Amino acid sequence: MMRTRFQWLRQVALVTRFSLLTISERRGSVMASVFGIAGVVAVFVGVLSIGQGFRYALTNTASPDTALVLRSGADTEMTSGLGREDTRIIADAPGVAKGADGPLASPELFVIINLPKRATGTDANVAFRGVEARALEVHRHVRLLHGRVFRRGHNEMMVGRGAAAQFTGLDVGSRIEIGRNVWDVVGIFEAQGGMEESEIWTDAAVLQPAYRRGTSYQSVLVKLAAPEEFGSFKTFLTSDPRLNVKVLRQAEYYEGQSVVMTRLIFGLGVLIASLMGVGAVFGALNTMYTAVSARTREMATLRALGFGGGPVMLSVLLESLILSWVGGGLGGGLAYFAFNGYQTATLNYQSFSQVAFAFAVTPVLLVQGIVWASIMGFIGGLFPAFRALRLPIATSLRN
Repeated sequence: MMRTRFQWLRQVALVTRFSLLTISERRGSVMASVFGIAGVVAVFVGVLSIGQGFRYALTNTASPDTALVLRSGADTEMTSGLGREDTRIIADAPGVAKGADGPLASPELFVIINLPKRATGTDANVAFRGVEARALEVHRHVRLLHGRVFRRGHNEMMVGRGAAAQFTGLDVGSRIEIGRNVWDVVGIFEAQGGMEESEIWTDAAVLQPAYRRGTSYQSVLVKLAAPEEFGSFKTFLTSDPRLNVKVLRQAEYYEGQSVVMTRLIFGLGVLIASLMGVGAVFGALNTMYTAVSARTREMATLRALGFGGGPVMLSVLLESLILSWVGGGLGGGLAYFAFNGYQTATLNYQSFSQVAFAFAVTPVLLVQGIVWASIMGFIGGLFPAFRALRLPIATSLRN
């Protein structure tokens, strides 16, 4: 049994090797097939890298020991609202980490403003966030790049580097009119590629009267003493009759923020790749039918010498898969060098503000591209493989 199986596999290897050695004789159709599959994979991976980059921007800085508190029933900061007394109760809840100056809790105000984009000049929504003194202790991944932190009580702002790159008038030293106030840009900060880089920060006490928000906030970001404290922290707040809040882990909140966009992009990527894949499959079919037709006599001779029909059929299928893997590798490489790290911005449909992010061609996407190429290669080689199996030996030899 083992000897028979070894002989069968050896026949497959020999016939496949012979098939690959004859590729140069039909290089035109082979190259068309390979580049067709490469194009499909490049577009497929490139489109999906948008979703990966967007999701990364929203979730990569989320920490398991950080919780977000919103008003009960609110899905986003836009629809939330908390009073000053609410934020004090939240900050004093059990499980909140303590710093040198008190609890590590950051009450925050979230406002949407319009600014012109550098590339097009058209207005787009930007998140304008009012924060208090402990914000940088809670947002530990935020780091000042240029300039300085805004002074409390002044119309000063510091800008995320993504927002500074995408919108005009946000360079250090600039003065910009927003609403009824004129603001000085005093610093640029980065946040390890996180969504904070798409925002503008200022003193909450200055932003509140500028937008007639009284003493209200929209969320409280809390650093917990340990990730395990989340349960007791949540239970305390949701059971306190003075509050009407919902408590989420930061990662859970940002994951929900990315769902709509990532699903939309994934669906679009699959649709485009499917439409392009039809053409690539026909190209593979043409290549493999040409290969079978060109080697009709050789295949018949091999079978007359004792080679089985199965190895001949499998060799055709393997050749098609190998060509598809070459095309998939080329397409994945092209997508990586063309798209990975490309900076852009798009609308977050949950908060209706622009999020700056970089395309991310991940290993998972490259594997998905190879799988997609394999599917096209398998379909493109399947029918020619069956044709090779059904070729009559005597007729083929006479031809």
